[in-house]
Amino acid sequence: MIITSYADSALSLLPPIIAIVLAILTRKVLVSLGVGILVGVLLLTQWSIVDAGSYLAQRVTALVWDDGSLNSWNLFVLGFLVLLGMITALITTSGAARAFADWGKQHIRKRRDAKMLTMVLGIVVFIDDYFNSLVVGSISRPLTDRYYISRAKLAYLLDSTAAPVCVISPVSSWGAYIIALIGGILATHGVNDIGHLAAFVEMIPMNFYALFALLLLFFVAYFELDVGPMRQHEQAARRGELFDETKGTPPGASVELKEADTGNVLGLFVPIGVLVAATLYFMLASGADALAAKQQEFSLIGAFELTDVASSLFYGALCGLAVTLVLAVMQKLSLAAIANALWIGAKSMLPAIYILLFAWTISGVIGTLETGKYMASLASGNIPFALLPAVLFILAGLTAFSTGTSWGTFGIMLPIAADMAMGSHQSMMLPMMAAVLSGSVFGDHCSPISDTTILSSTGASCHHIDHVTTQLPYALIVALLSIGGYLVMGFSGSVVAGLATCCVLFVVALMWLKARANN
Repeated sequence: MIITSYADSALSLLPPIIAIVLAILTRKVLVSLGVGILVGVLLLTQWSIVDAGSYLAQRVTALVWDDGSLNSWNLFVLGFLVLLGMITALITTSGAARAFADWGKQHIRKRRDAKMLTMVLGIVVFIDDYFNSLVVGSISRPLTDRYYISRAKLAYLLDSTAAPVCVISPVSSWGAYIIALIGGILATHGVNDIGHLAAFVEMIPMNFYALFALLLLFFVAYFELDVGPMRQHEQAARRGELFDETKGTPPGASVELKEADTGNVLGLFVPIGVLVAATLYFMLASGADALAAKQQEFSLIGAFELTDVASSLFYGALCGLAVTLVLAVMQKLSLAAIANALWIGAKSMLPAIYILLFAWTISGVIGTLETGKYMASLASGNIPFALLPAVLFILAGLTAFSTGTSWGTFGIMLPIAADMAMGSHQSMMLPMMAAVLSGSVFGDHCSPISDTTILSSTGASCHHIDHVTTQLPYALIVALLSIGGYLVMGFSGSVVAGLATCCVLFVVALMWLKARANN
């Protein structure tokens, strides 16, 4: 079987474009991803049906069994989803979710406050984007439902805090990964006058998209600046339609469950608190073991850099489920009710698992096509240096959008950005790498095949394409003002001038949003 690379061909863009366009037009995510996968496989095998079938079988098998062993990352993530579904359903059956909603109605007086609380929780739970989206969604959903906030708005709140917070937090799975990449890049170019962590911290104010995505989220939530599809969903939610029921039950929903009348708020916060604490412990423990294996001293950043995120999520969820079961037994729920909740909770995660499996498959196909390398190659050539920060932002966004992975985009484009800067203006290396980080998060926010976007939909129990289409206008607004900031920064060489430009454009964007929202 001969596999053909398309690193030098625009044909490598065909599978993701087909999948994304079909998903938006048909709103059938699995079918669209499936078509994109088939086109990609046929391209790789030169349209040989036999070879295409063989390669696809290998790719699907690799989701579970890869390089002679279990694909532990995928299995742990899928296991975490199932366990979290069980925890959520059991909390619902116990009546704890309703008790929290009742508590919220007494202490949180407005829809605005419910959204602010969700945003604060999203910022506080910053250790990992998967964890953020799913756990904060489980906590906030009963409260946002009570105040008739659409599931699409909840998904936007989750997604626009998860990645932006993680990408600017050094003590997170994202931050540790980026710091490790930066360390390798600085060592390659012999840059010794700044440390890895110091370079990361210095890049935070240059990450325009992450900063202004968070800022825009605050204003949209606080002042209800709902435009486009989001406005339609919010209007429907006020009528009691939290999600589009004509499209079926969204992932993560447990609508078949009966809630007990004896629920307590602690039945929600104790299991989730144990889940958070246990996950953090396992992340630090696995990172410490990896450091010890390398005979390195323990450090917080080092532990997060080498931590096994997937297994930590899974074992943390096991601890959370164990505590939830103990509380359910103490509450004297019947074994039948407990078993029913566990079954329905696991089953509620199946739609998200199917989408994730298809997304992983197309990501693997796109990786073999070398779509990311083709996108990165577009940055080379005779582009004026002053334009490069903005160009890198756009290309990183398109790469993450096409491949569905911001981490993969980091790995491909950060070294390219550094090479370009070192070739002419070394002082612009950090701003250009920050533009790559910024663009990658933007592309990840817009992509229907991004795992973070998928899991934000799941955490909110929102139909996936509804989340993509409602978040897109806000993501594009922040992207446009970020491009303006990077253009000014590129021509002036001043980060302050770039930030100031973003601030001015942000005010203009708010005025436009307010005018549109009031029409």
